[in-house]
Amino acid sequence: MASNPPAPEAPHAPSRRSTETFGYGDYRTDEGPWEEWNPTAESIRPVRGRHRVAKQRGGLARSSTVLGVGVIAAVGAGGMASANTGKPPVSISMPDLPSVGSLLTDDTADAAQDAADALSSVGADTETTTQSAADAGESLRSRIMAQAESQQGQLESKAQAAAEAAAAKAASDAVAKAEQEAKAKAEAAKKKAEEEKQRKAEAERLAELAKEYTLPTSSYTITSTFGQAGSYWSSGYHTGLDFAAPTGTLIKAIHSGTITEAGWAGSYGYRTILTLDDGTELWFCHQSSINVSVGQKVGTGDVIGRVGATGNVTGAHLHLEVHPGGSSTGIDPSAWLRSKGINP
Repeated sequence: MASNPPAPEAPHAPSRRSTETFGYGDYRTDEGPWEEWNPTAESIRPVRGRHRVAKQRGGLARSSTVLGVGVIAAVGAGGMASANTGKPPVSISMPDLPSVGSLLTDDTADAAQDAADALSSVGADTETTTQSAADAGESLRSRIMAQAESQQGQLESKAQAAAEAAAAKAASDAVAKAEQEAKAKAEAAKKKAEEEKQRKAEAERLAELAKEYTLPTSSYTITSTFGQAGSYWSSGYHTGLDFAAPTGTLIKAIHSGTITEAGWAGSYGYRTILTLDDGTELWFCHQSSINVSVGQKVGTGDVIGRVGATGNVTGAHLHLEVHPGGSSTGIDPSAWLRSKGINP
C-alpha cells in the first residue's frame, strides 16, 4: 500500500503556534504547521460538499425548530383536549436537541423568530381556546342548571296545584256533606215537627170528639174481641166486642143519631140499632130491656136500654157491633172507638 509523499516545507514558519486548538485542549503534533490562507474570488469553490451539508444542517435546524414548535403546539392542544374531554393527559418526551442558536444562520434565525412568534400566537390562541371552552362549559352548565330548576319548579307547581285542588275538593266535599247533613237534619226536624203538629191536632180533634162520643156502658169487663175464633159463633169467629156487666146496667148512646131498629133479633136477643149522621150503624145486642123506639132522635150519653142475657149467650153482657154505611159486615169496634177518642 503506497504512502502519501511528504508535504513540502512551508516557506515561512511562524514564531509561535496558534493558540486555537479546535477544541482538543492541547497541541497536536500531527497538525501543522499551518499557513494563513486568504481566499479570493477565484479560489472560492462552489458551495458543495461540507458547506452544502452545513446548509442542509441549517435546514435541519429550521426543520427541528418547526418540529419543536409543532410538538409544543401539539402538547398544548393535547392538554386543552384533555381539559375539554376529561381524559388524562398524554405524556410526551422531548429529545435533547443541540443548541438551536448555534445551528441557525440569518435565514434560520428569522424562521426561528417567526416560529417563536407562532408559538406565542399558538399559546395565546390555546389560552383563548381554553378560556372559550371554559366559558362554553360554564354557559352549558348554567343552562342545564336553569333548565333543571325550571323543571323542578314546574313539578313543584304541579304538585302544589294538585294539592290545592285536592284540598279544595275535600273542602267542597266537606261543605256539601255538611250541607246535606244539615238539610237532612232540617228535613227530619221539619218532619218531626209536622208529625208532632199532626199528633197534637189529632189529639185535639179526638178530645173534641170525645166530648161527642162516650163508652156504651160502665163497670164492665172486655170478655171477647173482634175476630176471635170459636164454636160459640155461627160464623166461626166473633163479630163484635163484648162488655160483660151485671144485668140491668145502663146502656148509653155512643153518639147522637136516630134509632132505626128496636126489638127482638133472634140469636142477638133484644137489639137496638142507632144510625149516626154519617150512616154508620151501631148494634146494641142481648139487652134485658129497651128504652127507645124507632125514629127517635138521641144524643150522646142518652140511655137506650139495659144489659141482659137474651139470645145466644153464656152470661149477661153487651154485644156491640159497628157497620159503616149500614153494611152487613162489621169492623172492629175497638179500633172505631179509638178513632173517636174513646179507649174501651
